[in-house]
Amino acid sequence: MSGHFSSLLAADQPGQVRVPVTVLTGFLGSGKTTLLNELLREPDLHGTAVIVNEFGEIGIDHDLIAHTTEDTILLANGCMCCAVRGDLIGALVGLGERAASDGSALRQVLIETSGLADLAPILRTLMGEPAVKDRFTLAGVCCTVDAVLAPRTLDRHPEAARQIAMADHLFLTKTDLLGEPVSQALLDCVRSLNPTGTVHQQREAHAAVLRQTMETRANDARPVPAESGPFYRPMPSADNTGEPSPHSGGITSFVIVRDDPLPRDGFYAWLDMVIAMRGEDLLRVKGIVNLAEQPEQPLVFHGVQHLYQPPVSLPAWPSLDRRTRIVFITRGVDAEALDESLRVFERRRRQRPPAASSPDTSFKPKETP
Repeated sequence: MSGHFSSLLAADQPGQVRVPVTVLTGFLGSGKTTLLNELLREPDLHGTAVIVNEFGEIGIDHDLIAHTTEDTILLANGCMCCAVRGDLIGALVGLGERAASDGSALRQVLIETSGLADLAPILRTLMGEPAVKDRFTLAGVCCTVDAVLAPRTLDRHPEAARQIAMADHLFLTKTDLLGEPVSQALLDCVRSLNPTGTVHQQREAHAAVLRQTMETRANDARPVPAESGPFYRPMPSADNTGEPSPHSGGITSFVIVRDDPLPRDGFYAWLDMVIAMRGEDLLRVKGIVNLAEQPEQPLVFHGVQHLYQPPVSLPAWPSLDRRTRIVFITRGVDAEALDESLRVFERRRRQRPPAASSPDTSFKPKETP
């Protein structure tokens, strides 16, 4: 078996512990640094490194955050997703080497992006850069959303829409300035961009959720909520009209759901095909999969464009919901066509004699160069 997904080099080798990296993003002025400072006031953050990125030759965000961790690194004079991507790699490698040489415990890393960052190159660095991926793993993406200015921002800046679309957690900020509850129109807009991201309106809970995300390890991964709202077959948009949000900038999100277990070979072959044909348009993919060959050990995976972190087989299902749920955040990908293509691979592979019924221990995916 070969392909972008199914030929990956095995990820989690026994005894190999990778440091979780959380990305904190959000458009200019949406409250990232305020949230970061709130987090850094919490006790017991030893072993936490913070990497801050901003535009300009002279950075000030580095001076505006509380210096309560062992490592706070400023990457200025460019955006992390382009001009200083090499600096990000160097910063992560340096953190790993320092921890290995002096025996210090590097527990987790938090990256605060610039307000105009494109997340895809950053996530690709974490998932595909050889010097990084063996030591670090993506724990999650958190995004601050300005509840006052977001509608106008989304109309004018496609970067803001992409940041929202690719996040696992969405923190609505500045709600105290509204003088009224968050509008349903804003909530609908956010959910049309990201139907499966968890929206947090209570400001006092933001730092706790961010910290919980930071402390996530690979075997804790729960990329798709078990029961956090409706799931569609497929789900092109939150209002189920099939039309993208007018603020979306061409981004659509949908979830493919299967009640019955999928044949392993059929699923791998299908995802290989999707990545090969539409990889550039897959802003983010994440899923929990019920494989027929290992029904008690769901497969968890996520990736960006052509790059995927090695999948993890959980020891047990995290909830009573055992459906396969695969989230796609894309540009211009037809949800119904993708859904139907999976059915073709399901039928084709189920016509063959089943493989061994024991859990698959030989699956060794590798990253696409």
